[in-house]
Amino acid sequence: MIRPTKAETAQWEELGYLVFDNAIQGEELKRLQEVFDYWAERCKSDWLGRIDAGQVPASFYDIPNPFDKDEIFVDLIDHPSYYGYLMDFTDDNLILLGPQVRTVPPGPVCYSGWHPDVPHSNPLHIKVQIYVNDVEPGAGEFAYVPGSHKSDSGPYSGPNRLEAMPGHKRFPGKAGTAIMFNSYGWHTAMDNYNETPRKSLILIYEKWTPERVDSKRFESIAHLCTTSERRRLFGLEGNG
Repeated sequence: MIRPTKAETAQWEELGYLVFDNAIQGEELKRLQEVFDYWAERCKSDWLGRIDAGQVPASFYDIPNPFDKDEIFVDLIDHPSYYGYLMDFTDDNLILLGPQVRTVPPGPVCYSGWHPDVPHSNPLHIKVQIYVNDVEPGAGEFAYVPGSHKSDSGPYSGPNRLEAMPGHKRFPGKAGTAIMFNSYGWHTAMDNYNETPRKSLILIYEKWTPERVDSKRFESIAHLCTTSERRRLFGLEGNG
């Protein structure tokens, strides 16, 4: 298991993020892209119908129940390029809350504004965003305010124009890039002015607490969780 270096730990603690270039690559990346595109197209008509019915926004789309679609989505949860970092930062007590397999179509208005995901009273909450296609500047790239995860930082407020947020950093990247960030920090997806949809996976984790364990949440993939470590990660058994 790959653990963070002292320099990487220092960056995580000070800035609240790490970037893993080429976290997913080669044949694995190619398969991820093919599976993503297949299921996004297969489920597209249902999404469009729900837009017409006013049930969901048109600004983003998540493939429903991705774990039941293909095993590759499960394997990315404890991928060796970043899994050891997640374990280290949570003192080896990690639980998965869920994945979002997300498409952000071109458009001048992003689906989210600047925000933190949870308050500091919440157990440590970490996300890993994986770019499935190349994400150029201005193409809906992830953005973060370094240092905003600290309890004594701020105060912050989300400006009407995303680009007006003081001190923010944008993260364009090649397909296969993974961005890990502390969800106490302020972040957003930028507007997508490109002609290409932004495709990414957003993996959501927390430091393990009994309240988050739900043995039924991922029971449909229990057959893929053949080790105690993976069963704990997916909440299929306790942390004892």
